Order: sequence, then C-alpha cells, then structure tokens
Amino acid sequence: MKTKALKAAFPHTLPVLTGYLFLGIAFGILLSSKGYPYGFAILMSVFIFAGSMQFVAIGLLTSGFHPLTAVIMTLIVNARHLFYGLSMLKSFQGMGKMKPYMIFALTDETFSLLLSAEPPEGVDRRWFSFFIALLDQLYWVTGSAIGGVMGWVFTFDTKGIDFVMTALFVVIFIEQWEKCRGRIPALVGVGSSVLCLILFGPDRFIVPAMLLMLLILTAFRKQLKGGDEV
Repeated sequence: MKTKALKAAFPHTLPVLTGYLFLGIAFGILLSSKGYPYGFAILMSVFIFAGSMQFVAIGLLTSGFHPLTAVIMTLIVNARHLFYGLSMLKSFQGMGKMKPYMIFALTDETFSLLLSAEPPEGVDRRWFSFFIALLDQLYWVTGSAIGGVMGWVFTFDTKGIDFVMTALFVVIFIEQWEKCRGRIPALVGVGSSVLCLILFGPDRFIVPAMLLMLLILTAFRKQLKGGDEV
C-alpha cells in the first residue's frame, strides 16, 4: 500500500523536484559563502524546512542575533502559513500519527500539490499526501546538501542568487491562476498586497496585506463558496 502510494505521489512532485533542487542549492551556497560548514545547510533543511525563512535566517545569523527580531521576522515571513493551515484542517483530520509531520512539512509548493493532486483509484489518500510532503522535503534537503558542499569547496559570486525564491512564488501563482476557476481570491491577494505596499512600504507591508486579505475573504466567503468566477 505504501509503495503504491509512493509511486503515485512521485510524478506529481516532479515540478517541485526541479524547483527545490535549485532553490536548495542556492540556499546551501549562500549559507556556505557566509562561512558555515555544509552540514549547517542540511540540518536547517531537515529541522527547520521553512523555504524563504531559511534565506532570511542567513541574514539573521550573520548580523548579530536578536531573539525578538528573529521571532517577529519569522512570524511576518511565515504569516501566510496561518491561512494554509486553516485550509488543511479538514484534510489533516484523518492523518493519524502522520499529522504532526504534515503540519511541519506544509510549504507553499506542498500545499499547492495537496490541493490539486488526486490519488489514483485504490491508493490511500493519507499515504499519498504523506509521500508528497516527504518527497518535497527530501528534494529540498538534497539541494541544500549539494549547494552547501559546492559553496564550501568553490567560491561564488552570490549576488542576486536569493531571487530564486521570488521566481518560484511567481510560478506557483501562475499555476494556481491557470488551474482555479474562481480567480477572485487571487485578485484580492494581488490588490491587497499592492495597496499595502503603497501605504506601508516594502519593509512593512506583509502583515497588513495578510490581515486585509483575511478580512475581505472572510467577509465574502459565502459568495466565494458559491463559485463566483472572474
């Protein structure tokens, strides 16, 4: 049963495989370029596995550690996961002992796959979902290990390399835009972000934008549930 679920899940994760390998390599190179052994990149990807926050953590590690700043920054960067988690409450109810790991491994890309991918007939959905999450993390850990070793052995010009995370978010947004029939939530997200960017500036717009999205989507949840399309 598990092997069947693994084989069914793997093809769905191939786009993440290509993305996470390069992202992980970029992260490993950046971390090693700051003087950290490649083992640090592997450990962070195993025990933190926070995508963009791992890139932010490089700056936190190299600029003098301030616990309060680190906590606030982590909350801001990962605030979107509050919405992911709420969306997956029902889906994770039957996961049993796998539920803690599923919560831990819920990245942007895994969230997207869990929403869109359907297991073939005869494949247990729980194990199918679990292997999607596990494979995605393995791709990230592998990329981090490769990048960490490369950055430790070779010297790189790392200018602009952290843009890969932004590029991946754009790709995810485009994929969801093409797959989803109702595009109002996406338009609300873009509009809220642009408005808060103008009002609060690039350093402080994330939290207000997330709150504004939450308020709008909550206020109009009945209309959105009815399948309004744009």
